[in-house]
Amino acid sequence: MTVATSARLLPTYARLGVTFVEGDGAWLVDANGKRYLDLVAGIAVVALGHRHPAPMAAAHAQLDRLWHVSNLYSTEPMEALAGRLSDRFGGARAFFCNSGTEAVEAALKWARKATGRKELVALEGSFHGRTMGALSVTGQPAKRAPFEPLVPHVRFVTPETLADAVTDETAAILLEPVQGEGGVRPLEADTLTLARALADDHGALLVFDEVQTGVGRCGAFFAWERFGVRPDAVTLAKGLANGLPIGVLLVSDDAPTGLEPGDHASTFGGNPVSCAAACAVVDAVDAGLLAHVREISNRFARLGAVRGLGLLLALELGRPAGPVVEAALERGLLVGTAGETALRLTPPLTITAAETDAAIDLLREVIA
Repeated sequence: MTVATSARLLPTYARLGVTFVEGDGAWLVDANGKRYLDLVAGIAVVALGHRHPAPMAAAHAQLDRLWHVSNLYSTEPMEALAGRLSDRFGGARAFFCNSGTEAVEAALKWARKATGRKELVALEGSFHGRTMGALSVTGQPAKRAPFEPLVPHVRFVTPETLADAVTDETAAILLEPVQGEGGVRPLEADTLTLARALADDHGALLVFDEVQTGVGRCGAFFAWERFGVRPDAVTLAKGLANGLPIGVLLVSDDAPTGLEPGDHASTFGGNPVSCAAACAVVDAVDAGLLAHVREISNRFARLGAVRGLGLLLALELGRPAGPVVEAALERGLLVGTAGETALRLTPPLTITAAETDAAIDLLREVIA
């Protein structure tokens, strides 16, 4: 008996009724041959667009050489990527893994080991992942409740109560420069500046979760560069390898190493193919592309009630967003949601001005 593919998958996603078979740049093609303009990009993952020639060529070349040797040994792509990311950060050491959630897990273990403390401070409305540790610091009670009890010693605060929550027992302050799953809401620069000062005053570590905001998404390689506040560590994933699985914790050279052999590991972390593709992505995210991201962001601002930074944007509708997502899909436009009443727009960073204008026209039609 033939069983539909969806019947063999655990129901962890509310998938829309479309199956994609091909992509190119900012466009996708479904199994029936229909084309769609993609403003989702795998939820900010396909940063350079589908089948971008640079990471594709790098991955293909690496596939012909070496796939995996484990972290008992080193590989050239892993070392090269660590060097590139260190240069972008201004001096950092890397722990490679497979996803943003894993990068956050590594950050939590690093912070506790490096400080010898237990307490973690995160913001209400934040999202840091769905594994037990990352979920424990996610400031959305509805996501946590079905899986409690979770990791203890976590304090959730607002920007206004942050100063009261950080103490000499705090291991780390964990923040997203722009809250993604929390509605695409940029933090105020003053909040990040305060967090930096509090961490310094109390001997805590400041960690920025840039899984969604990093690698050029916000118009700088790291979103923190646009705020002028440098953290002790940063997590990256999503767009780093343009769709291949990868995550990384970057720890500043100025911060304690914390971890030592045996403290943490990732079987597939630093995979040569993913790292080769990621090197190509990092090289492509240059000054020209970052300027393009900021210019395209300004074009989307013409829609009106748009918030966010760079090409991590939300369009506030003031009404349920789900039906608009479905209407856009029917018209050949992919958009996501940012909470109940907003659309999330995370197109490839390489989307052209003409494609952007076409997307804006379609959006105006479906939200009219």
